[in-house]
Amino acid sequence: MKRAALILALGLSLGSGTFAQTFEDYFVDKTLRLDYIFMGNADKQDICLDELSVLPQWAGRRHHLSELPLEGNGEITMKDKATGKVIYRTSFSSLFQEWIGEQEAKVVKRGFENTFLVPYPKQPAEITVVLRNASREVSATLVHEVNPSDILIHQRGEGDLTPHRYLWQGGSSDKCIDVAIMAEGYAANESDLFYKDAAVACEALFAHEPFKKLKDRFNIVAVFSESKDSGVSIPRKDEWKKTAVSSHFDTFYSDRYLTTRSVKAIHNWLAGIPYEHIIILANTDTYGGGGIYNSYTLTTAHHSMFRPVVVHEFGHSFGGLADEYAYDEAPSPLYPYDIEPWEPNITTLVHFEDKWKDMLEQGTPVPTKPQADEKLIYTKVGVYEGAGYTKKGIYRPTTECRMRINEAPVFCPVCQRSLERTIRFYTE
Repeated sequence: MKRAALILALGLSLGSGTFAQTFEDYFVDKTLRLDYIFMGNADKQDICLDELSVLPQWAGRRHHLSELPLEGNGEITMKDKATGKVIYRTSFSSLFQEWIGEQEAKVVKRGFENTFLVPYPKQPAEITVVLRNASREVSATLVHEVNPSDILIHQRGEGDLTPHRYLWQGGSSDKCIDVAIMAEGYAANESDLFYKDAAVACEALFAHEPFKKLKDRFNIVAVFSESKDSGVSIPRKDEWKKTAVSSHFDTFYSDRYLTTRSVKAIHNWLAGIPYEHIIILANTDTYGGGGIYNSYTLTTAHHSMFRPVVVHEFGHSFGGLADEYAYDEAPSPLYPYDIEPWEPNITTLVHFEDKWKDMLEQGTPVPTKPQADEKLIYTKVGVYEGAGYTKKGIYRPTTECRMRINEAPVFCPVCQRSLERTIRFYTE
């Protein structure tokens, strides 16, 4: 149940190359789908271009095109080949980069699918993909060109679309954030069950601020990606199912970590349907889930904690929020003590001024001891030790939050501010 990203002030870009532009200057109303393989081990990582595809519509942002709202673990930059101007940027995290911190990565070389969506350029463009390690140093780079007239760019999404229905429409795709809720482990006769579960996920999301007050900036579509089997794979029980995106528990041998490496399959199911962010519902009552920034949320639909967990995981995949819980005395390989994490809701205090220092009441001690008054438990902003899987040396904004425990009724004020900034970046 992982990952996240650092929120930046709105209107600011990372690095040089920002200039005034309109969407129509460099792009047509189509999507360029980029499929890559991230590969390697703990010592060396690499990026391989797998396939390029074109989708019939662009559902992403049409402004702030050369800016980043979140830093992420990696970045894609598109430049106009003729002028060298940066015309689009996006950021992400990946399951591969999490795996690099696992023991297996020290002895085995593996490859992971990754897919990203960018607007379709009018003219030849140069694309640069960068991966960064836990110290935020560049660990792998790929530069390649895209010629929009290339006959080998795969055309997708023009024929029969996966069955779908809209659960909420705040407006047109060019003005709203399009979220697709997908089925995983729902057999042919379970479509009604899926649409019911998707409606619950939608309701749970809009019960939380800031999604509630900014509901009209979203479109939610439920997509029935049919599976051959009902249920999902649980390797520790020797249960393997044939499902739409081949998800399974026990990722990195963690019982509750539910993910999929079949990322291309996710996007193939969605081809032709406007989408930017993805929630995958697993047809099981086994507890678990996972959320990867700008990749996907995957969570179980029939556990009693379904509602809080789907919102928590969407906090990762959409909002770039870190886990605020802690279970280990040693520092996580993802968060060195001498590096300020790029997640907006945790800090090592190395550069706390870049986080929520401005939200502290005057006189608040840093670090802050937990409040005895439970009335303030979710709203009193301080600097509380224990976050990012580590009990010592990493700090969170409040004693409890949706990103820390399932019982928390809300996102803390710091997470709410970060989420609202992200929503406004995409829609204003």
